[in-house]
Amino acid sequence: MRWLVGWAADHASGAGGAARPGQTIQPVGARQLWDGPDPLWAVGDWRPDEVRLVEADGGGRLAVLGSCGASDEQLRIGLFAARGGALRHLTAWPGSYTAVVRVGRRVTVTTDLAGARPVFHTPWAGGTAYATAALPLADLIEAQLDVGHLAALLACPDAPEALGDGTPYAGVRRVPPGHALVMRDGRSRETVSYEPAVPTVVAAPPVDAEAAVAGVREALVEAVRVRLAAPRHAPVPDLGSLDPGPIPGMGPAQRRADRPGGGRARGPAPGIGADLSGGSASATLALLAAGLPGVPGTVYGTPGTSAGERLLAVTFNDLTLDPLSGREAELERARSIAENPRLRHVVVAAGEEALPYAGPDGGPLADGPLTDEPGPSLVVAERHRRRLAAGSADHLSGYGAREVLDAHPARLADLLLDRRRRHLLRPVTALAKAEGATGRSVLVPLTVYRAARRLARTPYRDGVLETARRLRERDVTGSGTGAGAGAWGTGGAWGAGRAGGAAHESGAGVLDASLSALAWCRPGPAARWLTGEVLAEVSIRLEQAALRPLPGESGTRPGERRARAALARLAADHRILEQAAEVRSQRLHAPFLDNQVVRACRALPEALRVQPGARAAVLRAVLAGAGVHELPPGWGTPSRATHTAAARTGLRSRVGDLIDLFDAPLLADAGLVEARVVRKALRAAAEGESLPLDGLAELVSTEVWLRRLLARRGSCWTGTATERRRAVAGGVPQRPSL
Repeated sequence: MRWLVGWAADHASGAGGAARPGQTIQPVGARQLWDGPDPLWAVGDWRPDEVRLVEADGGGRLAVLGSCGASDEQLRIGLFAARGGALRHLTAWPGSYTAVVRVGRRVTVTTDLAGARPVFHTPWAGGTAYATAALPLADLIEAQLDVGHLAALLACPDAPEALGDGTPYAGVRRVPPGHALVMRDGRSRETVSYEPAVPTVVAAPPVDAEAAVAGVREALVEAVRVRLAAPRHAPVPDLGSLDPGPIPGMGPAQRRADRPGGGRARGPAPGIGADLSGGSASATLALLAAGLPGVPGTVYGTPGTSAGERLLAVTFNDLTLDPLSGREAELERARSIAENPRLRHVVVAAGEEALPYAGPDGGPLADGPLTDEPGPSLVVAERHRRRLAAGSADHLSGYGAREVLDAHPARLADLLLDRRRRHLLRPVTALAKAEGATGRSVLVPLTVYRAARRLARTPYRDGVLETARRLRERDVTGSGTGAGAGAWGTGGAWGAGRAGGAAHESGAGVLDASLSALAWCRPGPAARWLTGEVLAEVSIRLEQAALRPLPGESGTRPGERRARAALARLAADHRILEQAAEVRSQRLHAPFLDNQVVRACRALPEALRVQPGARAAVLRAVLAGAGVHELPPGWGTPSRATHTAAARTGLRSRVGDLIDLFDAPLLADAGLVEARVVRKALRAAAEGESLPLDGLAELVSTEVWLRRLLARRGSCWTGTATERRRAVAGGVPQRPSL
């Protein structure tokens, strides 16, 4: 794990005294970037080129941590702009990074648009402590668990109204995506949006589709070029019996096992590599990286390679899947793409040991590394870790492509608000075809149109209050298919995504999944297993949020708001996956989550987004602009069904361990669930009953995260009053204090 942590002191009153960081309290294993009353540290195994500092006359300082394509002169211009309050300049450079500016008594920290680079803050010792991870701040203030936030995360995971700016740690707050944290004199802190306001009364001016697609192409090519231009890195050599150093959440044995040759899979290869799953997003990045000028791949002389310029493309082959699941077609497309002479193809085959719900090295799921927060990706971390271990030191992945390119179903309501009814014809026709030759397929266009019109005519406040009523009355069994249904692209209808396979597994058709997503917000798939008391408490959160003014930066258009919430949830889970499946000396890059790519994708016209196959068409245009015109047959075919089949198989193979996990669950101690109800659901899902697998994954991952958190000892800080303590004092309360 890597993060930055800093402190904004109260200069006026001089509060804090000897308790200020940098005097008696310092983060473990940190490198101090600047000192003084407002110190800043970089914690973890940051590379030299990932930490850049700029200082201007008058004492202004800028720190940029991460992958940033700005030149030194551009960084200086950004610092001067930030001194005048123009924060957007700090977020316009290609790459994925966090920027910290200190000008006089003002400290500013920026997040990204997607949420993959979050910022957290908490009051402490008369000032404000901030970090890019919540766990160090929870250690600093010895925070209790915020059981109310965990309840909202399970009941409405993709509803910002329920989650707010909270975290699983009481007193630690999160800065929303697209905002910056501005601290003046330590005590005065506010979150400000650095994006221009979205017009809410009149429609935005029409955008030319070709120009928008060209903007996506330029942004994506530049994002890949930034990674290619960065210095090459080789894995850390074997350290023998030496402990590689303190890593919060991991004991000495786990740290030694994480070394190359330490008992796990070998370390990553030097250079740059990419996923090659057969899908359109990963294939686009691999072909762009292989085709751009320069040396895209492994360092020359790497064993097993005949040319240093070849890029390492990794394909994961799940041997447990049925040949009829569609995985064979994906592998064939990957092999066809890998015939590119600048690609070196590696296929990672795995069986039951890499199925979802498998723990590290086949052990218990609760024995893995501790992440900053809970997330559904915890149940598939070991699966991804085996794939990433065969990759390169810098590994490109296609995470986020669905969320930034595809249209959320609620965008149909946005089209109606803009009086573009004719653009609904192709999407509803595709939905009717996806329903098959059923009696109700004839009524699909009218049904979808009515649902979209109802959403367009429903005020934001009424929509949130309706979801609160459903939670209070336990009307949650028809709440859709979880996170998957949040993306527009149901199976064969749009070819985008995630709703189709999940809808099938939950017993709902693609039409039901799409209709469920046509709402301002809705209960999540795990809500059906929460207690009535918890659902009532979350409904109060929604009612309170409905009474507050709607933030201007989010707009009042339901499709845009739901799409941003879905992207934020995906980015948060991707960050958790990075921590849970982390391979030492490796960086996992997701160019689709970069600010410049997100901005370019948001400029795509809604009428283009909702068309079937829109994502594949945009990425095909991106490749054509880069000189790649020949693509294998079936390129762009959705692959969600294979992931759903793997989840079902993994649950069936490890249902005994999962039932034991919920024999005396911490979630039940917190009053969130009844253990008997969850065990019954696990057995039923393993036997083939149609239940939302996404919801079960969220319950399991939250329980696993709680066990890892409470089993942890030590702290992210030195010089504290107690040398050994838990990250969260007091553990889990017996009943939720919501």
